[in-house]
Order: sequence, then C-alpha cells, then structure tokens
Amino acid sequence: MGNGRLTEDVYTAADARLAEADARVAAKYPGEPPGRQPVHTVYVPASQYKTRLVADWGKRALRVFGEHADHLDLDADIADRVRAKLLTEPIEDLRIDFEDGLGRPGDDEEDAIALAAGRTLAVTGGTPFVGIRFKSFEQATRRRGIRTLDLFLAGLLESGPLPDGFVVTLPKVTAVEQVEVAADVLERLESAYGLPDGALRFEVQIETAQSIVDTDGTVAVPRIIEAARGRCSGLHYGTYDYSAGLGISAEYQSMEHPAADFAKQLMQVSAAGTGVRLSDGSTNKLPVGDAILPAWREHLRLVRRSLERGFYQGWDLHPHQLPTRFAATYAFFREGFPAALGRLRDYADQTGRGVLDEPATAQALANFLVRGLDCGAVDVGELSFSRAELDGYARRTV
Repeated sequence: MGNGRLTEDVYTAADARLAEADARVAAKYPGEPPGRQPVHTVYVPASQYKTRLVADWGKRALRVFGEHADHLDLDADIADRVRAKLLTEPIEDLRIDFEDGLGRPGDDEEDAIALAAGRTLAVTGGTPFVGIRFKSFEQATRRRGIRTLDLFLAGLLESGPLPDGFVVTLPKVTAVEQVEVAADVLERLESAYGLPDGALRFEVQIETAQSIVDTDGTVAVPRIIEAARGRCSGLHYGTYDYSAGLGISAEYQSMEHPAADFAKQLMQVSAAGTGVRLSDGSTNKLPVGDAILPAWREHLRLVRRSLERGFYQGWDLHPHQLPTRFAATYAFFREGFPAALGRLRDYADQTGRGVLDEPATAQALANFLVRGLDCGAVDVGELSFSRAELDGYARRTV
C-alpha cells in the first residue's frame, strides 16, 4: 500500500495541461472594469444637438419635477437628491444620434451636421460620458456610418483632445464580421488622427435576432465581444428594433416582454466577467401632457426592475424621464445600503453575524456600494470604509 501522498510530477502535469486554459480565462475574463458606469444614456438627434442642450434638459426636468413630484410620494431625501442631480449633472452619458434619430437627410446635410456636432462638443463638454451613434455597418448604410464618424472626429479634434469617457455606438449588428470591421475602422481612425492605441471604444447594440443567435445556431454575443478585440465597452439592449424583428406587435413591445428578458439574460451570461458592461433599453411612453404621472410611474417601475436584474444602466429619450431615472436609482441604492454596508462590515471583521457571506458575495456587496457612491445615492461620509477599501473588495479576485 502506498503512502497516500502525490508526487511533484502530478502537480506539474496539472499545471502544464491547464496553462493554456489559465491564460485564456485570464485574458477573456478580467472582471469588473475600474471606473464609473453611467446610470443612463440619453439619445438626442444629431440635428438637435447644441451648446446648451444639457443645461436645457436639466431645466426642463427640474421644472416638471417641481410641478408634479408631490404626486410620486418620494422620500424627502430621495427628492432632494434628485433636485440636486438635475441642477448639477442632469445627463451622465450623452449619445449624439446619427442613426434612427437623424434618419437620412442626404450626404451633404449629414456631412455638415457631423462636422458641426464635433465642433460643438469640443467647446461644450458637460457630461462625464459622451459619444455618437453612427449608422450600422450593414451594406446600405456602412459607408455613410464610417464617413459620419470620420467627419465628427475631424470637427471634434481640430479644437481639442478626445474627451474623457468618449464612446461610440454600433447599432443593428446582423453579422459578427461587422464588429470586426468596426474595430478595424476605429484602429485606422486612431492612426489617422494620432490618437493612442485603444482610445476609441464602442458599445454594441443588441437589437437584432442575429446578434443573439448566429446563423449556425451558436450564441452570437460572446463572438461579438471577442470580435471587438478589447474595444467593446458595453452591450446595450434595443427594445423596439429587437422586438419588431421578432414579429412582436407594437402594443406588446416592452423592456419586460419575455423575449426581451431572454435576450438580456444571454447578454448577461455572455458578458459576465469580461469587463463589458450592460445597459437595458428604453420605454417610449413619454411623461408629457396628461400622461406625465402614468408614464412616470411606469418608468419608475421599469428602471427598478432593471436594477433588480443587474442592469444598472438604461436609455432615456426625453428630459421628463430624468427625474424618475434618478429617483428609481437612488431609491434602489438607498434601500439596499444599510444591509449591504452591514454585511460587508461583518465580512471584513469576520464576525459572521446572521449571514455567512462568501468572497464573491463580498465583492458584489462592495460593487453595490461603489455604484451607490458613483451615482450620488450614497455619501462617502455614510460609509465605514474608505473608497480605496471598497475598490479593493470590488476588484478582488475571488
């Protein structure tokens, strides 16, 4: 009978056989990226983009909130935070839209709009994240999309550097090869404009059936992420294009349709651990006129639903959606804050009071608190951790 101890060659053989897999996992699954994620992306038609757009949206949102907020029965602290947000940073992520929002005005007009929008952004700024959505890389719009991006960058960079938080949006992907070519085009643009390698990143909109299941029956989302060669910063669900493409009638197209949940769950599984962030889509029921309160209540519910399912970002299409975006987000993090802080404190102190959390859960708790800080729902003075300590738990390998 042997002594029951393995020899070194067993360990060495296991390491050797798994070395390639170890390298692949480390490269493809770096974990949650550092830095803030915006709670929303605001889409505005490029023809409407102007110097005071962000301030104007904030004023409109603040005015309607002042007129109707009492009907929402918000906690006073939440309402105060919403007012402060609308005064100081009403839009976190702005996307200047040259796709559906602009349509096809003709090449000369779109050329002029692209140059003007780039120049306006160069002198305006005003949001932590910003970029454009150009037309898709399908055959009918590919050349127009590339030209618009080129001209926009020309207008932007003639007056200053690329803004921090700059990202562009690739819509209506119907073939993984479109993502590969988009990455190639961004690389060529970096060379043409003297930008650092990797400076230009893009989101992929998941709004076609082909961006979920490829022609060979495989799941397309992981291949899309890989095809971007490290340039894909996010996957954004497109509520109405995706639903319409499946034949769902207009009345039933919604962020909470079962078809939407199926697509978003595949997005979530495919992006987990890759450093690619997720965004839910939009609701087209706008809070205007007599529909303000019903639309607000639905928006509050839908934003909360997304947050509970791990989608911390969504689209907003109208200034009147800003109050409920922030109200729902702040309420979500305020409600979860005491328990998350207490459980992370217990984990750090090894007290084991009531709940025995695993390292992965501690990481999730820290990420929750970091997101609450970043969006303004939580103040740093309320925490018993420094920001550096929270970031350490949030980025820790588990």
